[in-house]
Amino acid sequence: MRMLVLGAGLQGSACAFDLLQNADVQEVRLADVHIDHLPSFLTPYVGGRLIPTVLDVRDREAVLSQMRECVAVMSAIPYYFNEPLAQMAVEAGTNFCDLGGNTEIVFHQKQLHDQAKAKGVSIIPDCGVAPGMVNILAQYGIEQLDAVDAVRIFVGGLPQFPEPPLNYQIVYSLEGVLDYYTTLSWVVRDGKRTQVKALSELETVTFPAPLGDLEAFHTAGGLSTMAFRYEGKIPVMEYKTLRYPGHARIMEAIRDLGLIDLAPVDVKGVSVSPRDVAVAVMGPRLTSKKPDLVALRVTVSGRKDGAPATLTWELVDHFDAAHGISSMMRTTGYSLAITGLFQGRGKIAPGVLTPDESMPAREYIDELAKRGVQVQFTRS
Repeated sequence: MRMLVLGAGLQGSACAFDLLQNADVQEVRLADVHIDHLPSFLTPYVGGRLIPTVLDVRDREAVLSQMRECVAVMSAIPYYFNEPLAQMAVEAGTNFCDLGGNTEIVFHQKQLHDQAKAKGVSIIPDCGVAPGMVNILAQYGIEQLDAVDAVRIFVGGLPQFPEPPLNYQIVYSLEGVLDYYTTLSWVVRDGKRTQVKALSELETVTFPAPLGDLEAFHTAGGLSTMAFRYEGKIPVMEYKTLRYPGHARIMEAIRDLGLIDLAPVDVKGVSVSPRDVAVAVMGPRLTSKKPDLVALRVTVSGRKDGAPATLTWELVDHFDAAHGISSMMRTTGYSLAITGLFQGRGKIAPGVLTPDESMPAREYIDELAKRGVQVQFTRS
């Protein structure tokens, strides 16, 4: 298989590394506008099966040319490019998956379903951790119960050694984090889809030592289209982000003071976006190469064979010191790679489907385990 990875940043590099561990992948083209500074864990593959490729995704003909030569395309670039890229993949007759994160764009991509099906290719948006991994686990739980009362999802990318005041370090994109902290979140309550404010409904979620107590609060995007799919079918469904205690209240104050607003304000005669200033000032202070971790819990509760049942999947994954790959890169980039591999191997039905609609959960969990990403399951 020849694979194309769009974006040579953190997640794209991890995705490319994972693909290169598979013998049936003959070539990986890692494409970006600037491709001259690859992480050290990729350098042994350059000149062999890894082909660094200069590519601007806004150059339609160049992208189509690359896509036509590959069996699957994995997009690890900003979400706003994913709709036109999905369209190009259908035109090129190539499988496509992306990290997504914007539910409105996912619905636009879904309009390509019939065209993709006719071309015999699959388009899978939202293939990271959340959305992505957690949705696959939630769907797996839903399918195992006779009736479902509630689906609750908790995910957080955290520093292993938190430092005040936020006890947080950037693990993917500060712009993305701030967007999640300011956007309304879709949930299902009493079987009805509704929206709640980001950073709201704070609760404590306890993990085994040494991680211990974390706080959880609403943020957007994690449920993806599941809140729409299961409206009127499941009474409660929600997604919350995990952080160390105290983080949410600080960010709520920063948000409510307007310090991360998008609308420009006049500052001494200069029009400035508070969000741009926040990213420029906070970004360097929150950027760290110190070890991270990803904590995740998905619970699906309801009834099986007439008795109450709760199914729980839990993950605490850590930085890979041997390769210098963060936990967020492992869980997100590897999940994207697994999706592309499943597409290339013909395991996914043609059309536009989200991970919870298309991915074989048991095989997916097994593939994560092969990579040392161990999802633990309990039933009570």
